[in-house]
Formats: sequence, structure tokens, C-alpha cells
Amino acid sequence: MAYDLITMGRIGVDLYPLQTGVPLPQVTSFGKFLGGSASNVAVAAARLGRRTAVITRTGDDPFGTYLHEALKGFGVDDRWVTPVPGLPTPVTFCEVFPPDDFPLYFYRQPKAPDLEIDAHELDLDAVRDARVFWVTGTGLSEEPSRTATLAALAHRAKSGTTVFDLDWRPMFWTDPGAARPFYTEALRHTTVAVGNLDEVEVATGVREPHAAARALLDAGVELAVVKQGPKGVLAVNSAGESAEVPPLPVNVLNGLGAGDAFGGCLVHGLLAGWDLEKTMRHANAAGAIVASRLECSSAMPTPAEIEAAVTAGAVQ
Repeated sequence: MAYDLITMGRIGVDLYPLQTGVPLPQVTSFGKFLGGSASNVAVAAARLGRRTAVITRTGDDPFGTYLHEALKGFGVDDRWVTPVPGLPTPVTFCEVFPPDDFPLYFYRQPKAPDLEIDAHELDLDAVRDARVFWVTGTGLSEEPSRTATLAALAHRAKSGTTVFDLDWRPMFWTDPGAARPFYTEALRHTTVAVGNLDEVEVATGVREPHAAARALLDAGVELAVVKQGPKGVLAVNSAGESAEVPPLPVNVLNGLGAGDAFGGCLVHGLLAGWDLEKTMRHANAAGAIVASRLECSSAMPTPAEIEAAVTAGAVQ
């Protein structure tokens, strides 16, 4: 039986302060959570009842063991999560200064295991057969992950829905200025592109939301989703349909992970055949719910929670 969703990309351990408004040097207690955008999207979709799996790699260490246990606990298939001897499982710290300041500190040295995904180890038939396949920009930042990501996209050849999360993290690139050709190549093989204003500018050279959406469609995708921060989200498809949805009012506790919840619900809406506006409203609500909570993966909302937020027009 094919998966509803296979994601490919980052995984790690999020160590988030249990105290808000406190600088990291003064924090005395942390919570430990599964993290990494591709992994969080798989968790979010699983919480909505979808059959999901993730392709990634960890260190051969206790944190790697924890991530396997966490994925299985969230109902995500971990069969393609493999260890890399000699590299530690990444950890990420953040500071929590609501409503809009959440600095991230990535510890991915000397190299993150998830960048050691090798094309020769991929189950390309499973990738091709999944109803949705999801890749990230970070996966293009280094070899062998770059070749593996592009090989998986080429083999899939736009069968089903193929999502490119533009996921721009300049600190992961040796030369950030060299990223665009790889983004352009990935867009050739994808049907949906998702990114914020910084990310769409990296991918297309265009920052104005409507122009950026058009540039993404011209690059080969069928649906462009542009996140505009406080102005909400814009979605435009190749049939000429568009939806521009404002954000849901929410008391933000931690904005990290909101985009991954959005992504998981976007996948859910695409699989359910919802129209653009309904899909964006529900995805926005999912992101807002996670923004109201401290953690990311374990904060992913249920269908009932999302429906309640959409009905209320706010996160209670």
C-alpha cells in the first residue's frame, strides 16, 4: 500500500527552553522534542490521519535512538531513517521571546547525518508511488544529499503531488549565492512550491508575492504557495485560481514549527481534494495552533482542533 506522504530531509533533537523571555545563558531547564522540518511535516500529516514516512539519517547514538522512538510514537514510519557512524545526531536550541523573536542555534557539525542521504540507498519505487512526496531546500545544500534529492525528484517525474519546501537556511550553504541553480532544477520536477518571501526570492529572484507566485508557476510548478507573514498566505495555481487568506488571530508562544504544521495540513487538504481557499484556511489554522504552543512535533493539531479554530476565526 502506497504512503499518503513521504518526506525527505532534516531530522534532529529540539532542545527548547521551558522558560519564556529568558536568554539562553540564563535558561535552567529544557524540553526535548523531535525536530527537523521534513520530519515535523510527516508528524503533522500523521496527526491528521495520513500514512506517512520520512527519509533521513541520524547519528548512531542515544539521540538517534530517541528520534526513532519519537517517530514511531507519532505514527510515522521510520524504515528509511538510518544511522551514520561517526556523525552526531544534530541538536537545535532556541530562545523564546514572544510574540516574534525566536532565535535558533543549530549544532550540525562537523556535518549533519541528514545530508548524508545517498541516492543509491533510496527506495525509488516507494518514492514514485507515494501520493505526495515532499523535499526541502536544505537537502540541496550539500552532497550527497543534493544528488539524492534531485535523483528522487527525477525518478518520480511529477507523478502524484510533489512538494518543494523552499526551506532557505543560508547558514547551511558553503556559498549561499550558489543556491538558485539547484532550486531551479528542483522546481522543474515539482508540482507544488511552498515558501516565505525570503525563500521565494532565493528561488526566483522575485520578492513581490504575486510576481513570485507567477515566477514559480513559470518555473514549472502547478501550485505556488507564498507565505506573507502578517499579511497571511497567497496561493495561485496554473489554472488561474487564487486564494489570499489572512492569518488567524493567536497569542503566540513559539512561532517555530508553525510552518511545518501548515505543511502537514496543506498535504492533507491536497489529498482530500479541497479547494484552494479551504486548504489555505485550514493550513493557516494549523500553523496558528502550533504557534500558540511551546513545542513543535508534539504540538501538531488534530482535525478537531483545526476545525474549531477555523470555525471560531481564532485560536482560543
